[in-house]
Amino acid sequence: MVEKLINLMNSQEKHLMQLLQLFEIQKELIMKKDAFALEGLVEKLNECSKKIAKEEVVRRNLLNNESLKEFVYNTKNEELSKAYSKIVETINKVILQKDTNEMLLKQQISLNSKVLNMMNPSREIKTYNSYGNLAK
Repeated sequence: MVEKLINLMNSQEKHLMQLLQLFEIQKELIMKKDAFALEGLVEKLNECSKKIAKEEVVRRNLLNNESLKEFVYNTKNEELSKAYSKIVETINKVILQKDTNEMLLKQQISLNSKVLNMMNPSREIKTYNSYGNLAK
């Protein structure tokens, strides 16, 4: 069972590295503002995520209800411990890259909306309310 788990974790780590590479490509495309290439990357990201999810389901079925962290601690297998620490490190890198990409996308969207507002300002008449603020 430990060998199956180690092989599964190594496979999952390989797919997580692929996901990390895809996120890095996504970051480059965001910086280049290439929307069409970003759209093409979505399918690859979904495919890779599905592979990881399938492996996660297999891992959970293999361990039943026991958490992976507890299982690694209780077995005291050196190879399993190394595989676990590698996969945790990779997951943290993936999460960091995903959050970075989301932040960059939000910044780009915010910038685009501000530019559009400057180019085509609101045509409403600005009036003040009873508190002295502009009414919306």
